[in-house]
Amino acid sequence: MKRIAVFASGSGTNFEALVNEKYNNGKIVLLVCDKPEAFVLERAKKHNIESFVVELKKFESKEAYEKAIVDKLKKEKIDLVLLAGYMKIVDKTLLDAYEGKIINIHPALLPSFKGAHGIKDAYEYGVKIMGVTIHYVNKEVDGGKIIAQDAFHLTNETLDEAEEIIHTIEHKLYPDTLKKLLEEK
Repeated sequence: MKRIAVFASGSGTNFEALVNEKYNNGKIVLLVCDKPEAFVLERAKKHNIESFVVELKKFESKEAYEKAIVDKLKKEKIDLVLLAGYMKIVDKTLLDAYEGKIINIHPALLPSFKGAHGIKDAYEYGVKIMGVTIHYVNKEVDGGKIIAQDAFHLTNETLDEAEEIIHTIEHKLYPDTLKKLLEEK
């Protein structure tokens, strides 16, 4: 049984979608959050999942910040890390400790529209197909190997409507992809 940590920074809708599913070979046991006021902490509490709040500004360096996270992950015997709206770039300390075991969800069809504004960037570019990518995390931002994608054709949707569709896709694709990954290993 794989022990899974989810990293999130905001409201936690992807966290909620992930914890609402049952997995045969894995269990979400920890939330790592970098914002003490984030609503995702309430979601974790509701599901009786331990939260670890760790703020970068309380550390002398990003390396020390990530070392504290790695220490907690090791203490909790975490096998797999899922990024779900975690708005920090993962650096060397965490990547080295969990190489090939960190997965991210991105609200655009990679390799296009990398970065924090994938939906808006794709929409403003005028794409006719938008979607979601789940990928492994490596040292390049949104550059890791693609695991899964799902897409839809834009017709006359506003940016807000497109964003809603993206979130609906995310909430199905991430848990489904996790199930498949856990069955493979």
